[in-house]
Amino acid sequence: MMLAVPDPAALLAWYDRHARKLPWRVGPKDRARGVKPDPYRVWLSEIMLQQTGVTTVKPYFEDFVARWPDVEALAAAPREDVMKAWAGLGYYARARNLKACAEVVADQLGGRFPDNAAALRALPGIGDYTAAAVAAIAFDEPAAVVDANIERVVARLFAIATSLPAAKKEIRARQAELTPHRRAGDFAQGMMDLGAAICTPKRPACALCPFEPACAAHAEGAEEAYPVRAEKAERPTRHGAAFVAVRGDGAVLLRQRPDDGLLGGMSEVPGTEWRADYDARNAVFEAPFAADWRRLPETVVHVFTHFRLELNVYCAHVGRVDDAPGGGWWAAPLTLAGEALPSVMKKVIEAALPGATRKRKRAA
Repeated sequence: MMLAVPDPAALLAWYDRHARKLPWRVGPKDRARGVKPDPYRVWLSEIMLQQTGVTTVKPYFEDFVARWPDVEALAAAPREDVMKAWAGLGYYARARNLKACAEVVADQLGGRFPDNAAALRALPGIGDYTAAAVAAIAFDEPAAVVDANIERVVARLFAIATSLPAAKKEIRARQAELTPHRRAGDFAQGMMDLGAAICTPKRPACALCPFEPACAAHAEGAEEAYPVRAEKAERPTRHGAAFVAVRGDGAVLLRQRPDDGLLGGMSEVPGTEWRADYDARNAVFEAPFAADWRRLPETVVHVFTHFRLELNVYCAHVGRVDDAPGGGWWAAPLTLAGEALPSVMKKVIEAALPGATRKRKRAA
């Protein structure tokens, strides 16, 4: 069966009609009127969207731009405030790199982002994908943008039989062939929207797809077979203990994790190492101080990208303690929800103190 040649113009025409309205996006109608995307907002959204869905990102993005409307404002913000605003969004190295990149752009580049992918890649936290996305969307450079949605669209369009991740190179090359020299940013965003709304992982709406006449996977009747994925290795499990110390006034003992490594720079309750061979019988000997530590009946489970974590949670109520051990601090009940707590730590504290990490209104 002879397939049609994939036509970028068909995708752009579809995007002009069906583009999603997103808080960081300049839509095709506005772009046609000469409105240009703000590179700061494009960059911020792309960093947030790495490994994270649009629905989750929207409120974080809106909060960030309300507090820090441009790259100079973000560069001048205390890092602690940025980490607190990022808390719950995950993949926390992104937040540290976000702050570092803002400082470079503000202090060394006069507040202007480079207008090409090659120069963008030299900035902290910007890899091949983000550089291509910012260059295409903000500056219309015909860079090959490949996120998870585009990866799926291209793999199906050309029925790429190589399994991921080995297929990434071929998918990027095919996307580069497709990307037009005009409206490259709209094309990239159109491909993203096509994958999100039409070429979905399950039950793609092929009859509505502008690429349907050219799609090799559709011609085979095997859309869901692509992209081909290698078998995932079993995710290992690590174990550990966490200690929720509650002072008489309701304050909770926190400390900061080291900058390097998992959840770097974020806040946490004191705890043990997370190891596959952790011996829970030794947990109380690693508590931050001597107290009547009581183990909660339920284990807190949290799944990271590369491992599953099971934590035994211990709680102790103590009297008036002014000094915090180990360079930590006592977080008052009204400020606890605003601390830079990653999701796993919120789970731990909620297990001991239900409702403690939910944002609440201050008393008048």
